Formats: sequence, structure tokens, C-alpha cells
Amino acid sequence: MDLDEAQRFADEWVAGWNSHDLDRIMKHYADDVVFRSPYAARLLPGSDGTIRGKETLRAYWAEGLRHLPDLRFEVVGVYAGIDSVVVNYRNQAGQLVNEVLIFDGDLIASGWGTYGPQPG
Repeated sequence: MDLDEAQRFADEWVAGWNSHDLDRIMKHYADDVVFRSPYAARLLPGSDGTIRGKETLRAYWAEGLRHLPDLRFEVVGVYAGIDSVVVNYRNQAGQLVNEVLIFDGDLIASGWGTYGPQPG
């Protein structure tokens, strides 16, 4: 994936999140996606922060959107790898976050949410 493709993806990805439209968000993910996040570990007790499968991921994010009705992301940077994209963004709380997304073709096969310090 080149940087232009990564930027186009990030623009669509953030627009989906900012719209709070789960269908728009989920269209990027493979059915057997694996996603890891420290927030998932807190929101889904016993999950160890690992979510497996598109429908489980959808349910997790639906719950997250319910808890954060003011959720909004602002992309700070986009980075391209061979089959990966990293989207660096600031969330509604001002916290810097990175989504590390690994693609299988046009769909995300796995991803990691990584979080910087909470703003002081």
C-alpha cells in the first residue's frame, strides 16, 4: 500500500467513525478479524483485550459508541507499510491514539489500538 492509498483509507475510516455509522465503520473489516485494545480489556471483562470476529467487534464498538456519544477523531498522521496502515489521531478527550491495521487484500485482518497518555 502506498501513502496515497493509506491517506484515502484514513480519510474514509475517520469519516466513518465521526459519523458513528457502524455499517460504514465495519465495511473495512474481514469476517475473521482479530482486534486488540486495552479499552476492550476494560469494557469486556475476561476478554484479555482481544476481540475475534467481525460481529463481536461490531458489538464491542456499538457498546463503545453508546458509552462515548461525543466520540470524535482528528487524524494527525497516516503511515503506510507493505500491507499495513497506521492512523495516528487525537480522540475527543485530546488523547493521542494509533490504530495499527494489517490488511489482507482490501480488508483489515487484524488491528491494535495503542494509546498515549491522557491529557493533563
